[in-house]
Amino acid sequence: MSELNTGDSIEELKVTPDKYVPHRYAGATGDFNPIHIDPEFAKMVGLPGSILHGLYVMGLVAKASAGAAGGDPRALKSLSVQFRGMSFPEQEIAVTGEVSEVEGDRVTVDVVAAQGENQVIRNATAVLEIPPN
Repeated sequence: MSELNTGDSIEELKVTPDKYVPHRYAGATGDFNPIHIDPEFAKMVGLPGSILHGLYVMGLVAKASAGAAGGDPRALKSLSVQFRGMSFPEQEIAVTGEVSEVEGDRVTVDVVAAQGENQVIRNATAVLEIPPN
């Protein structure tokens, strides 16, 4: 596991969800809201098309944060996010972060998830517990 210091950037996570991700996510979670899986319904209610589930993107934030702890999801002790925009299948999502505080084995990381210039999750804070090597 690498040592993290205040101001360090975490490794960027880039994911391009395919057009079937909302369907698989709906099946896994039981959230079959048609704005996620029916592009025509989504357009009918004023959206540009099907949108990703916000918790799917939050999962990417969690994955990127855990990546800073060597990929061990048990290191992620808390995660808070603000959903600030819609995200869409077949467009790259980039998750970036910067260490804002290190106190003992606790590391706080400020994280953002964006599709292009659209920050779909921001003001996210991940707290990791990274035991010393």
